[in-house]
Amino acid sequence: MNLKNNTDQIKRDLITGSRRLSNYWWAITIGLGSSGFILAGISSYTKINLLPFTDTTQFLFIPQGITMLLYGTIGFLLDIYLWLLILWNVGAGYNEYNKKKGTVSIFRWGFPGTNRRIEVIYPIEQIQAIKLEIKQGLNPRHSISLKIQEKNEIVITPIGYLLPISVVEEQAANLASFLNIPLDSNQ
Repeated sequence: MNLKNNTDQIKRDLITGSRRLSNYWWAITIGLGSSGFILAGISSYTKINLLPFTDTTQFLFIPQGITMLLYGTIGFLLDIYLWLLILWNVGAGYNEYNKKKGTVSIFRWGFPGTNRRIEVIYPIEQIQAIKLEIKQGLNPRHSISLKIQEKNEIVITPIGYLLPISVVEEQAANLASFLNIPLDSNQ
């Protein structure tokens, strides 16, 4: 979480969405790989070598060429999906804690459509505690949640980032101190 526009009355944490380095890496890698598979499949059908580093004209179109063409098409569709996620910046937004208005606002960008803007606003009085959850093991999880009265918990840490335990603990303690709300630790 990036911190920005923080004062003694307003705290805003910016959330990075799909425009992460890892998503750019996977989009480029899958795009290059799927292009290679598509060109290999077309080369096996036309018997014209379209890949300069290998000779794929020796493949039989059925079954090798058509299989490579199918894998390349699936990879290309996945690549388009990743680039659209990056373009739309799905998951980006902010968490704003405004003591002046007495509200907590959680905003995220979604997929295009009628519900692209996802915003949830709660009065600070409805927040019972800040919950810190730390799980170790094969699927570790370090997250901060808002415990809302008569409702579920809302996770406010970005998904896909595994921050060090000390950083998550410090963020949770700072938020609990800022909102003057108890910190509930589940370790």
